[in-house]
Amino acid sequence: MQKDLKALFNAGKGLDERSVSSLTKALEKNNLEGFDYIEFKQSLGRLRAMDMDEATAYKSAFVTASTVGLTKEKLLSTAEHYKKVLFKEKQQFDEALQKQMEQRVESKRSEVEKMKKQVEEYKAKIKQLEEKIAKAQSTIDHADEHIQAARDKIESTKDAFEDTLRSILEEIDQDIQNINNLL
Repeated sequence: MQKDLKALFNAGKGLDERSVSSLTKALEKNNLEGFDYIEFKQSLGRLRAMDMDEATAYKSAFVTASTVGLTKEKLLSTAEHYKKVLFKEKQQFDEALQKQMEQRVESKRSEVEKMKKQVEEYKAKIKQLEEKIAKAQSTIDHADEHIQAARDKIESTKDAFEDTLRSILEEIDQDIQNINNLL
């Protein structure tokens, strides 16, 4: 089902593949038993693939789903369930992101501060320590690049995740609105 969920939420949108995979895996892992929002969304996708207009697709998918006991209330409550799953993933992602920031950026920053102090000590003993000063200075010079590269990568991952999350949430909200308006 993972592939189907990816297609449901990523079709032609150019979203970050890792984020889509992570979020849809969470949806799959927390998929409720029986016919609910996810199965409704899959049915809707199949109908939309047949170039059916949106209103007709929603109504057709719902009529079919109602034969197996799906109600509008269950459809809406299960859509909310999946939104909560996604928000929980966001929370876990934010925690991991913060940990990565601490490990990759703050530790480097701390390392740079330590080296700056060493440089000052080395300068006081310049005749004895010219070689150590050059080595420490070189590490300091490159540390800013590594810090920036780590920060850029983390920010890029965060932006891609949040874009993906926002897109999926908007789609769920649109589906909820369509369900409320059309069913």
